[in-house]
Amino acid sequence: MASWSWTSAAIGAAAATATAVILASKPRDPTFHLISISLTSLKLSLPLLDAELTLTVHVTNPNAAPIHYSATELSIYYAGSLLGTAAVQPGSQPPRSWQLLHLPARLSSLQLAHHGARFLADVARREMVLDAAVEIEGAAKVLWWDHRFRVHMESHVTVDPVFLDVIDQENSSAMEVFVT
Repeated sequence: MASWSWTSAAIGAAAATATAVILASKPRDPTFHLISISLTSLKLSLPLLDAELTLTVHVTNPNAAPIHYSATELSIYYAGSLLGTAAVQPGSQPPRSWQLLHLPARLSSLQLAHHGARFLADVARREMVLDAAVEIEGAAKVLWWDHRFRVHMESHVTVDPVFLDVIDQENSSAMEVFVT
């Protein structure tokens, strides 16, 4: 029969703690949801009008480490064509937190004109499907090491083109962590 010892107990506790830390610090994909779309202005771009919008996006960092990310651009597509972009400013987010990002966006009415019949049908149905994609690069600081990462996010959003209400959305993201 094996005898109990303080050394064995300490080694077991250390191993259990190390396992818990490793499992808790495993990188997880951030989550994001488009909360609202607000029209900020219309710009005359003869013979059409371009729209400037603000997209309010709820972002959650589920990780145990704070993240810092660089500036990038969110691409917005309609019927497979690039409709516009939204600027994502560089920033940071604390561990296990959420925040609202307000992204200024500009949509080209010329691109909508290329899909005029479809756009008019969407307005009549009061449902317009937009797709968005963005790649964000940054670093997560764990202890004294910065771990670089890249997150690719895609969103499939149904909006009311009259009142700009978000009706439905499907979001996905995939994170790649670089070990260097």
